[in-house]
Amino acid sequence: MAEAADIQGISPSPARRWLRRTASLIVAAPLVGALLAGTAAPTAHADVPNKAPTRSSTVDVSLDTLAPSAPVKGDTLTVSGTLTNRSKESVTDARVDLRVGPRLFSRTSIDAAAERTGYVPGSDPAAIGGKYTVEFAKLPSGISQDFTLSVPVDKLELDDAGVYQLGVSLSGRTARSSYEQVLGIQRTFLPWQAEESDSKTRVTYLWPLIASAHVTAETGSDEQQTPVFADDELAAEIAPGGRLDQMVSLGSQLPITWVIDPDLLAGVDAMARSYRVKVGDTTVPGKNQAVAKRWLSSLQKAVADGKVVALPFADPDLASIAHRGKNVSGTLSHLQTATEVAGTTVETILHVKPSTDFAWPIDGAIDPSIVDVATSAGAHNVIARSDSLQETGRLPYTPTAVRPIGGGTNAVVADSRLSKAFEGDMTHAEDSTLAVQKFLATTLALTEQDTNTERSIVVAPQRMPTAAQASSMARALHALDDERWTQPLDLVGAAEAEPDAQATTKVPGTSQYPKRLRSQELPTQAFQDIKSTQVSLGSFQVILTHSERVVTPFGNAINRAMSTSWRGRPLKAQQYRDSVRTYLQGLINEVQLISKSDVTLSGRSATIPVTVQNRLLQDVDHLVLRLKSENATRLRLNNGGAVAEQPIRIAGGHSQSVKFDAAANANGQVQVVAQLYTEDDMPYGEEMTFTVKVSEVTPTVLLVIAGGLLLLVLAGIRMYTHRKRANASDPAGDGGGEPEQPSDPTPDTGPESGEPSGTGEKVDR
Repeated sequence: MAEAADIQGISPSPARRWLRRTASLIVAAPLVGALLAGTAAPTAHADVPNKAPTRSSTVDVSLDTLAPSAPVKGDTLTVSGTLTNRSKESVTDARVDLRVGPRLFSRTSIDAAAERTGYVPGSDPAAIGGKYTVEFAKLPSGISQDFTLSVPVDKLELDDAGVYQLGVSLSGRTARSSYEQVLGIQRTFLPWQAEESDSKTRVTYLWPLIASAHVTAETGSDEQQTPVFADDELAAEIAPGGRLDQMVSLGSQLPITWVIDPDLLAGVDAMARSYRVKVGDTTVPGKNQAVAKRWLSSLQKAVADGKVVALPFADPDLASIAHRGKNVSGTLSHLQTATEVAGTTVETILHVKPSTDFAWPIDGAIDPSIVDVATSAGAHNVIARSDSLQETGRLPYTPTAVRPIGGGTNAVVADSRLSKAFEGDMTHAEDSTLAVQKFLATTLALTEQDTNTERSIVVAPQRMPTAAQASSMARALHALDDERWTQPLDLVGAAEAEPDAQATTKVPGTSQYPKRLRSQELPTQAFQDIKSTQVSLGSFQVILTHSERVVTPFGNAINRAMSTSWRGRPLKAQQYRDSVRTYLQGLINEVQLISKSDVTLSGRSATIPVTVQNRLLQDVDHLVLRLKSENATRLRLNNGGAVAEQPIRIAGGHSQSVKFDAAANANGQVQVVAQLYTEDDMPYGEEMTFTVKVSEVTPTVLLVIAGGLLLLVLAGIRMYTHRKRANASDPAGDGGGEPEQPSDPTPDTGPESGEPSGTGEKVDR
């Protein structure tokens, strides 16, 4: 944080132990300088002749365990690891030694020491030696050999409290070298605080429960609206041994602040009931209900007595919104909605009331626009990081995390070194052990910066730690359990601490935002896609009688489309947005006009039927069907105008035939356009165009019609005469009669095909 804090501090005490372990008469200070600089001092060393070359990369020394990580008086330090001969020749008379270096007085010196490789005669201290060694007669080429070395802490001759460098070396001979020399070395750090510190650092450690988006916008047609998952990968994360399972199991035993994405809880809660998983173009039932129930139960117990911070739903990418999305209308409203639903979701599922007063930009990188967006939904605290909000006042210590940055907003500045301590690959025991020891050393060095001032430090690790990273983080925090130089504090408490008056409060400018992070942001097109989907959703929901069955799943999906988890996965992000938009359009198209073929009017007036189909499972309402004649002089609709309209309400799974009166003034063809509209006059779906052929009645046609009528009259007289004779011969009247004709069908035609009507449709009055 404050680089000045790393070059100032407490002056070194006389290094008695150092002098006893070197054959040189040179004082300790130059040796410490050489140690930190990583340069060879031209002094003799007890282990190696003055002119002897060093080949300290011949054997790889892996330091796999160091216990206890922070010893106290009376402990025995046990170190174990693996030796691997990388050379083409055997090593004989091999010996593993422990070397304790001088005390390190700043975090910068710790960083410099961590970067050193190889053994430097005259700079590295002498081995403890004696019976505290492990010997091997021979270490063949390419062969690995495990070792364990134990030394009582009082034999380490540690001086004052502080951080000491600890080295494990392999010495031996090779065919090309008849004398013994150091052929491999690995260094780490040993924090030494025998008694509780008078001044302790309050440490706030964030424990994030965040996952990638897995739930789609699609839901089942059942009453429960069974959610559909894009895959079943979330089940693997919450299953025993999975990443999120480990996070809950480890976190339940630690003094941490839970930072939770409510979307993760909603997804697992849905899995615990009933869910389906997409497989190609279909879906299959999900089978991990028991796994989901177990994980939720474990989490509920873990957070019962802890502090929970809820991020906005789906963990929206605040930097992407600030830099590329806020100028696209409607984007900020999604962030507000995501914040509003966050607290309710967490409280409903976990039965604890979370804090929703924190925003967490990616990697804690901020600029004025990010702060504005982060606080636009009501948050008053922005979790930043010290490599973004850097100290400029050259303080001799790392200041308290909270900083007022104006407008009633605080930046809670996480320590960069500590926050990034476990970002590497922690699957190998050595990497984990070295990371844990450096973390502990850094916290102790931070506490030693100013023993008269108690400070509050925040650690914000990577958003989605692997199981191995989480395990390493837990080991480090457990090493602080006895609270010798630290004590735990939750995030709300850290935000309420007294700010350091001398700490930097100036938010860095937009030009200082890291290029690496900017290159991973969602593009502006992503927010335009989201806006387009929202507009379509708005038009669709107004016609539904149960709009909540659509608004909720699509609203959540839109929030997921802005998630921070899409960083580094632009193609996956695009595919998710496309899938949401495509599915919504498919639902919209379920309410449509059935195509008509050309219509012939054989008269001056008639009715024109137009059929509207609803293949949704719920009723639709608040629709208007509008018919427009492109030539009102030739064909008038309803009251003599060019446009006619009628309200539409259709039951789910049904169709409705709507009839419009039409009057023709002249022969010919007229184009008629049918279009559905919402009640707020927004077009719905595609318009449909068909042709009306008007055929005016001529005298010849009238003669033909008159002749037809005459024949009908004669036929009627004949039928009357026949019936009269039949009645005369059947006085009882039980000989039966003509069957009753059915009435016209109702306008609601029920389920029917969406195919166009037949060609040459003829409409008579």
